[in-house]
Amino acid sequence: MAASHPKPRVALIAGPTASGKSAAAIRLAERYDGVVINADASQVYADLRILTARPSADEEARVPHRLFGHVDAADAGYSAARWATEAREAIAAAHAAGRLPILVGGTGLYLRTLIDGIAPVPAIDPAIRAEVRALPVAEAHRLLALADPAAAARLAPADTTRVARALEVVRSTGRPLAHWQAATTGGIGDTIALAAAILLPDRDTLLDRIDARCVAMLAGGAIDEVAALLARRDVAADAPIRRAIGVPPIADYLAGAASYDRMLDSIQLDTRRYAKRQYTWFRHQPPTTWMRATDSNDLMAIIASLL
Repeated sequence: MAASHPKPRVALIAGPTASGKSAAAIRLAERYDGVVINADASQVYADLRILTARPSADEEARVPHRLFGHVDAADAGYSAARWATEAREAIAAAHAAGRLPILVGGTGLYLRTLIDGIAPVPAIDPAIRAEVRALPVAEAHRLLALADPAAAARLAPADTTRVARALEVVRSTGRPLAHWQAATTGGIGDTIALAAAILLPDRDTLLDRIDARCVAMLAGGAIDEVAALLARRDVAADAPIRRAIGVPPIADYLAGAASYDRMLDSIQLDTRRYAKRQYTWFRHQPPTTWMRATDSNDLMAIIASLL
């Protein structure tokens, strides 16, 4: 084994929400003495365990879990770069303990930043950032089309975060984001032996799982979670966690502006749309060395063969 894998091993399970990634990661960790490391942008926050489908306390007790629920909701500065730094530390700690690090999540930006590195974009002028972030997304996309047509064509017009990022970069640096992304630094891809598999269930099955899970979340305490979050005066109205899927519809319900059924429909629709974007990204963007599986048993067999 040492001869065939001179680099330290890291397993990776990726895929859209509700695909069964977390359960597969726990099974893999039990089989290979592993440590499960979160790679989901919503599950880093402490306040919304139920709504973000973080592993339960019982599941976390089965095997070591890292980078789940470790960021407070009031922390508005958490980023892919910061997560990548923490993930590198968690991977190193797992290796030092003789365990297999198992990355699991559906945030492609996080995984890409860790493995390929991050673009060395200079610090953004705070005044420009504030101006851009205050724009309605439609206006921001229109201005991006003038300043960086390639980015505007690539990004969905309603993708608030990415449109704002591309616009603030070109305005602050004078160069498009693609220029900076052409030269990445800090990636670990060349230093590890990566056993990566993507879990892509049948689409109809996935959408049915999403609808059922949304019902279970609401019945299981998600509304109380959001109520507690909204009651916190130290969490800004524009904090990233306030934009998490499910928070706005539940906030409307709590304010009396939406019925229970309308709230549920909104959460299911938003989650299905997000899963479709993830599905498309994971089908086309990762390298061909990341194997594809349609169910968790196939995925386990694929990763076992790669390891």
